[in-house]
Amino acid sequence: MSDVKWIKITVDIFDDEKILLIESLPDADAIIVIWFKLLCLAGKQNNCGVFMLNDSIPYTDEMLATIFRRKVTTVKMALETFEQFGMISRIDGAVTIPKWGKHQSLDQLENKKEYMRGYMRNYRQKQKEITCKTYGKTNSKANVSPLEGEEDKNKKENKNIGYQIISDMFNEICISFPRITKLSDRRKKTIRARINQGYTAEDFKRLFESAEASSFLKGGNSRNWSANFDWLIQDANMTKVLDGNYQDRKEGVRDEQESGSSVQLWD
Repeated sequence: MSDVKWIKITVDIFDDEKILLIESLPDADAIIVIWFKLLCLAGKQNNCGVFMLNDSIPYTDEMLATIFRRKVTTVKMALETFEQFGMISRIDGAVTIPKWGKHQSLDQLENKKEYMRGYMRNYRQKQKEITCKTYGKTNSKANVSPLEGEEDKNKKENKNIGYQIISDMFNEICISFPRITKLSDRRKKTIRARINQGYTAEDFKRLFESAEASSFLKGGNSRNWSANFDWLIQDANMTKVLDGNYQDRKEGVRDEQESGSSVQLWD
């Protein structure tokens, strides 16, 4: 499973009937804290909402009490309450959060990452096939050193990078930025200039991933300014982004804002 650094919480969670009922109970604050600790542990484990210490040992109430730094009696009371309200269930002795993967959209996260892995794998294979056809015809020159041959090969590989591949890569990775709907001649010229400078498909992929991970480039700045595709592929800007000048400097809870309404964590 891939690491998950955030979980979804609806802004109206404290208006939910189950939370309102819990708030009427003794030790309500402690129970709610344990609920949020459960959610964070489920996200950290990324195991479809099933709490397992390893492949064969489920977390017991006592284990959870130790991890949460709470009394066993308080944890037991909280878990009983959650189970009564259908917020958790026990399957073969393991505590689970029903439909956790569906509510947290983790399947979509895995699918997106798998798609990108397959996309780049197919792209490299296609690039290799084109390079072999082109490079095989021109590699008959005598007295070419291995280093010169490798440099020549890299140049030919770069020239085979398609404009549409770069465009599609941006749209797939930079989901927080305006999508590219048309490749103008000016955009093609700029892309070609970067390729001629020696930038590879991997460099463009790293550029887009860095931009998507940057709060500043997505509007998190005092001017409320956001970057776009045309800004990113400019020579100076591409260099600064790849150098890490726009990386987030603080680590913490990610404020995940997605299009559409939020989803609840339980039915």
